[in-house]
Amino acid sequence: MESRDREPLVRKTSSSYHTFPKGTARRLDKEYLRSLHNKRLYLAVFAAVLGNFSFGFALVYPSPVIPALEAHPSPALRLDQHTAPWFGSVFTLGAAAGGLSTMLLNDCLGRKLSIMFSALPSALGYALLAGAQGLWMLLLGRVLTGYAGGVTSASIPVYISEISHPGVRGMLGACPQIMAVLGSLVLYALGLVLDWRWLAVAGEVPVLAMVLLLCFMPNSPRFLLSQGKEEEALGSLCWLRGQDTDYAREYEQIKDSVRKQSRRVSCAELKDPFLYKPILISGLMRFLQQLSGVTCILVYLQPIFKKTSVILKAEYDAALVGLVRLSAVVIAAVSMDKAGRKILLFVSAGVMLVSNLTMGLYIHFEPASHNGTVANTTLASSANLPAEPTNYITLIPLLATMFFIMGYAMGWGPITWLLMSEILPLKARGVASGLCVLVSWLTAFTLTQFFLPVVNAFGLEVPFLFFAVINAGNILFTGCCVPETKGRSLEQIEAFFRTGRRSFLR
Repeated sequence: MESRDREPLVRKTSSSYHTFPKGTARRLDKEYLRSLHNKRLYLAVFAAVLGNFSFGFALVYPSPVIPALEAHPSPALRLDQHTAPWFGSVFTLGAAAGGLSTMLLNDCLGRKLSIMFSALPSALGYALLAGAQGLWMLLLGRVLTGYAGGVTSASIPVYISEISHPGVRGMLGACPQIMAVLGSLVLYALGLVLDWRWLAVAGEVPVLAMVLLLCFMPNSPRFLLSQGKEEEALGSLCWLRGQDTDYAREYEQIKDSVRKQSRRVSCAELKDPFLYKPILISGLMRFLQQLSGVTCILVYLQPIFKKTSVILKAEYDAALVGLVRLSAVVIAAVSMDKAGRKILLFVSAGVMLVSNLTMGLYIHFEPASHNGTVANTTLASSANLPAEPTNYITLIPLLATMFFIMGYAMGWGPITWLLMSEILPLKARGVASGLCVLVSWLTAFTLTQFFLPVVNAFGLEVPFLFFAVINAGNILFTGCCVPETKGRSLEQIEAFFRTGRRSFLR
């Protein structure tokens, strides 16, 4: 009895995380509302996701640039059917290296400093692209911007999940995807008016803004506690939640969770379902996300539209698709904490399945005069041919692509990143998030590298039908393996994997 009297706060805190009486997680008292409305939290998130904006900008950079470089007068910079795939895919190889290095950076430097570190290779990469005098400078610039993207894609979701309030973590967790989509849209829009060199110069702006803002933002309280910096962690949480909130209680909950996971992961511990299940789920989600075809479609969007001869100019179609993608991911962000993660994943995979199937069947059955297939014409070189639509049936590829991007952006785009940061246990979060990003971008590199050769050898319909089959598998995977995490604290989610009791997530 005396022991319980001495530690009422910890006992109460532990109970709240490990029994979760109905309604506790959604208690909307005044302190809860004040912590949700603290503007500093949203400022910290905005500062971090500027890195995702730069990532989205760099990812789709080849879409308007490949056609321009294929027609470049200088042989040193001109791309052909052999070098164009490398220019498109080498970014993902750099991103894989970034994800691999983040396995160490996240735990050594911390989440915030890892994000800031990414600005160095990003700025250097854009500088190489802007001043390129040969193919090696173009490829090295793509590798460096890809490396920065790999670091940010592994660090930013973890940083946001660790500083966010459970009541808005779904919405804030979608912000990286929103900003990546916005970055892609801005690239498509600027591509209508800027030369490819000035596009690279424009890419420097969000990188510099991110570094300046993050200088004034706190580090993750969970990371600080894992480093034994208790006073700094308490100050960080106070800054993020507000002084007039019950942040001390949340601090004790986080501290209790970190204390239980203070040791680093050993090889023997990987046999524990508490560790390997969330890591496997996260890794498979990142693998399947890339196999859905999104990176290939985004990187080669304008050449694909040229190939299928849609009614509008390819560059305008690309910008329109970017706008649809942004709208869909905003809808997902608003509805994620209401509808839940799993239902959006089901809808997302279903829409992508129908869209890819429609695109594949259209290309297969439509006459060559409609879909732009010409003997001995590659997908990359077709980007330089004028589109000659014969009738409105050529709207089908545009609509199918728009619905595919919309489906991806409302589920399998933002939620895979969010779930990765939610379900990975704290003691393995830094290493495991880097591993998941490594898997993701190695898969993306393989797909983007072989996409053009497969299209030129077998036809454009083959990869789209393959993507449709993968999305059917995504529906099964979601139903069988993915837990619902809506409205749950990170400690609750860890308790679910530790005990296997589904009552922890109800």
